[in-house]
Amino acid sequence: MSDSSRYQPQAIEASWQRAWQQHGLHETPALEPGEQGFYALSMFPYPSGNLHMGHVRNYVITDVVARVQRLRGRKVLHPMGWDAFGLPAENAAIERGVDPGAWTDQNIASMRSQLDQLGLSIDWQREVATCHTDYYRWTQWLFLQFLEAGLAYQKDATVNWDPIDQTVLANEQVDSEGRSWRSGALVEKRKLRQWFLKITDYAQQLLDDLDQLDGWPERVRTMQANWIGRSTGAELQFEVITAEGQPTGERITVFTTRPDTIFGATYVVLAPEHPLVAALTALEQQLSVEAFCDLVSRQSEQERTAEDKPKRGVPIGSQVRNPATGELIPLWIADYVLADYGTGAVMGVPAHDQRDFLFARQYELPVRQVIIPEGSDEHAFEGGAWTEAGVLIHSGRFDGLPSGKAKVAITAAAEAEGWGQERVQFRLRDWLISRQRYWGCPIPVIHCDSCGVVPVASEQLPVELPRDVAFSGKGASPLAQLDSWVQVACPCCGKPARRETDTMDTFMCSSWYFLRYSDPHNTQLPFSRSAVDAWLPVDQYVGGIEHAILHLLYSRFFTKVLRDRQLLSCDEPFTRLLTQGMVQGVTYKNPNSGKYIPPGEVADPTDPRDPISGERLETFFEKMSKSKHNGVDPASVIDRYGADTARMFILFKAPPEKDLEWDDADVEGQFRFLQRLWRLVEAAVERGLNLADGAGSPEAVGVALASAQQGGGLTQADAALRRAVHTAIAAISEDLDGDYQFNTAVSELMKLSNAMGSVLAESSDVFACEALRNLVILLAPFAPHLAEELWLKLGGRTSADALHSSSVHRQRWPQSDASALVRDTVPLVIQIKGKVRGSLDVPADADKATLEQLALSSEIAAKWLEGKAPSRVIVVPGKLVNLVP
Repeated sequence: MSDSSRYQPQAIEASWQRAWQQHGLHETPALEPGEQGFYALSMFPYPSGNLHMGHVRNYVITDVVARVQRLRGRKVLHPMGWDAFGLPAENAAIERGVDPGAWTDQNIASMRSQLDQLGLSIDWQREVATCHTDYYRWTQWLFLQFLEAGLAYQKDATVNWDPIDQTVLANEQVDSEGRSWRSGALVEKRKLRQWFLKITDYAQQLLDDLDQLDGWPERVRTMQANWIGRSTGAELQFEVITAEGQPTGERITVFTTRPDTIFGATYVVLAPEHPLVAALTALEQQLSVEAFCDLVSRQSEQERTAEDKPKRGVPIGSQVRNPATGELIPLWIADYVLADYGTGAVMGVPAHDQRDFLFARQYELPVRQVIIPEGSDEHAFEGGAWTEAGVLIHSGRFDGLPSGKAKVAITAAAEAEGWGQERVQFRLRDWLISRQRYWGCPIPVIHCDSCGVVPVASEQLPVELPRDVAFSGKGASPLAQLDSWVQVACPCCGKPARRETDTMDTFMCSSWYFLRYSDPHNTQLPFSRSAVDAWLPVDQYVGGIEHAILHLLYSRFFTKVLRDRQLLSCDEPFTRLLTQGMVQGVTYKNPNSGKYIPPGEVADPTDPRDPISGERLETFFEKMSKSKHNGVDPASVIDRYGADTARMFILFKAPPEKDLEWDDADVEGQFRFLQRLWRLVEAAVERGLNLADGAGSPEAVGVALASAQQGGGLTQADAALRRAVHTAIAAISEDLDGDYQFNTAVSELMKLSNAMGSVLAESSDVFACEALRNLVILLAPFAPHLAEELWLKLGGRTSADALHSSSVHRQRWPQSDASALVRDTVPLVIQIKGKVRGSLDVPADADKATLEQLALSSEIAAKWLEGKAPSRVIVVPGKLVNLVP
């Protein structure tokens, strides 16, 4: 290692990384039966080939957690892998004419090298890549588990179609503006035969078990609860009547959370995609209904349901009978009703639903009030619908009932009379997993005209992706065009059959990867139950808030299904979740042109101007991205300052859950702090301090304290040094428990180094060694390379060859000594007439009378009272004395 007297991270970091790897310092120890380890996990990345600052923040946070737990004596699993299927690799194959697998493997190698530069304590022996057959074989095996359990099925469905990526999207992959989560294209609607997983079968469990997740951010739990969207209400049946007044035998079932308003229903609306629309449309309405259905098919779900958009519809020429009143009311279709939510039909109650009210006003449909505020007279609500609770009117035998009781009574009457029943409804819909693309996990089924859907036998897995495919980026998946792969014999009857050509949504791969890490080399099963039960659930999971609905909900679903299949024991996959904030960079934008200007082209940041037009630029912080030219390359920071500085800045700049604003000056500040630590240790080494043979250990300190007690106590310098050290231990330990506060922990390290700088030279060797020992161990999770180098300099080990047993990262987290925090003296603030005029060091156990005497006899009192006795003295023991003239 380097003998330089100057801190040069480039000279030490790479060599320590090689040494750690050589000695297997980060490999996961085996757990003994009944032993509890600690599982620290970051959400695994897509191998784009380039590490960005968001990655750095995520992985450094998890690394600190893992390192602290090791120092606390826990056996730690801290793995890493790659979410490697997906469209970018397929697009690269089209654009560059390369094999997507080779492109992906090249990117993995590049990003792994970049991650190693950060000094992450990852067990690379457990690395997985979802695109490799030794992984996706088991994704297919798990799909067959869902199929066998009746939780995987295929149906014709109206789906979200991404016209750019040429594939189907799940509802969760379409944003609030109706655009694809990846390509940004406006999503279209298409009817295709698709594979689904019955996540709705677990909706109530997924909702109820959110209460178990007290280690998750409340925001994430709320987002999931809202997405699952439980509603309690009733399904009510409306009999269909022809225009001539004859029953058709059909019934329209509507779901409503307001059965108390049934007497106010003046029309019923179907989704344009409802299967009964064609059959119930009158001849004279066919053209207008077909035109309207075509128009709606080009709208996204978000457009159709947006509150600020006008609601459009057309009558279809049929009627239904209101089961409560017997009245015939018209049947419409409208854009705001969705086929796959509820029953695809709603009853229109314009007096008591604002959306229905606006629709009724637009098309001149009747508005009938059936609920009024308690204690009020009946009156029309001209400005909108009355949607609050109240008392029923115009509701027959239910008149006068409070609306809450009326819901129960009307639902009970509907059940007794055969026109309705109580029902719980969820917003959550089944998970659509089919994707019409190549670079994904093949769905392991075969379609036979005689036998139907035939699963591929487990022993024949994996169904491998063929590599001899042609990419055009147009039309169907390349797999569908490869007859040599598609055409197979049916495993059951031997007749010609066809492979499934859809691949799985990549979230299928990422919904169980954390389980594979527990047993990554198992060739018989995706994981053994003993291994997964030993390590799961994950103790600390770290990742972005953008995964609150997609990945986190799907992973919870997977875990519950696999539990029910007796493959594991836990109910939830992640005990604690930390959603780190974004890394933001300074951003320059021309407000007139909308163009983003790279910071390097801004001559004067204090007066930013467009380098071409001279117009003044807007300056603000925004999430780093290529399009905004505000990114910072991690490699450039590491090359200049070293990985430890990058880590310290990332941890110090902001609390982990908050957004972080990148500031070069603060990076420089952390570099200077590490330099000060280097010089502090250099001075100690020159003095001859050495940690060899246990110097500064708790045992050695105990002996020295006993000796000092016999000899009259510690010197003032030793007491001050021990107070600073053990105050830091207590504060940093607290910051690394519960809600992590890495920023304040780093701040405590800075305070400790400052305190040591002022008293270390005056302290005795044993307590100076105690301070140095604890400083370096406390530093180790944050700046692991520097801590290892300082540990070596101080004699914590004799050579790098002894690394496995004597590395600083193999030490034990220090414990705070409460006796060291006891002060003989405390500062006492002196106020004159309520204003602070100075302070005194006074005995910590001084009583009120003593404090008053010390204050009155002080130079501060003499100066400000000018020899006059105060009229009143107010004493707050241990804090202040206020002298009132």
